[in-house]
Amino acid sequence: MIVVTGANGRLGRLVVEKLLDRVPAEEIGVSVRDPDRARAFEERGVRVRRGDFTDPASLAHAFEDASKVLVVSADAVGETAVGGHRTAIESAAAAGAKRVLYTSHMGADPSSPFPPMPDHAATEQDLQRSGVPFTSLRNGFYAASAAMLLGAAVETGELVAPEDGPVAWTAHADLAEAAALALADGTDELDGFTPALTAAETVDMAGIAEIASRITGRTIRRVVVSDADYRSGLVGHGVPEPAADLLVGLFAASRQGAFAPADPALARLLGRPTVPVEDVLRAAIPA
Repeated sequence: MIVVTGANGRLGRLVVEKLLDRVPAEEIGVSVRDPDRARAFEERGVRVRRGDFTDPASLAHAFEDASKVLVVSADAVGETAVGGHRTAIESAAAAGAKRVLYTSHMGADPSSPFPPMPDHAATEQDLQRSGVPFTSLRNGFYAASAAMLLGAAVETGELVAPEDGPVAWTAHADLAEAAALALADGTDELDGFTPALTAAETVDMAGIAEIASRITGRTIRRVVVSDADYRSGLVGHGVPEPAADLLVGLFAASRQGAFAPADPALARLLGRPTVPVEDVLRAAIPA
């Protein structure tokens, strides 16, 4: 039994879809907070059970008979995330899983100014201490986030953001396929900490503006502002302060090179070229 947590989320759902191409449905289980939202998987033969990182008893049931468990990182930061991941890892070990996998990040670093990165680093330490063989999938930055950071630039013609650095924007679909390969087959390269799993190139915000200009047929200009001005602009438009701080931290980390360089490992694992960020943006930007 291979169990995937967070299967109602974007990455987790894609992982299960990719797994269904490789193993029988009855060998796949999902652990989700809301089983009703996963009924489509149940109808295809996947085992669906409630599992919540804040409820160890639910995880014991969700992970029953698991040989491998994929802990998809929580959509949270700080102790909420780290504590939840730790509970999931401990529950997987207690259930007898032979390997625990975790969706980490290439930028995992306890000193990173981007809040999720210290959380990933702390969870990787918990994996090492678990006593169970593990795979920490050091994923590249989601390419979908580049579309989010474009924001209103498609309408205004200006991509306003702090100074940044190159980012190896990587498609959800490619990362999901890599996770499914690790769960279904596994290789020596996917034991312990993986190489950075990224697309083939890095692109900074100026490059994102250029790509968006090509897609839309109108000029989108890159405008650099200070961290403070960017933060105040976000808050002024109704963005909660913690979310604004998180975004400022993202740019600070990218300036430090946390999300670069690109690495060929993902394309090698997939046996094909990775999806370029331009393709992701074309799908995301309205015609």
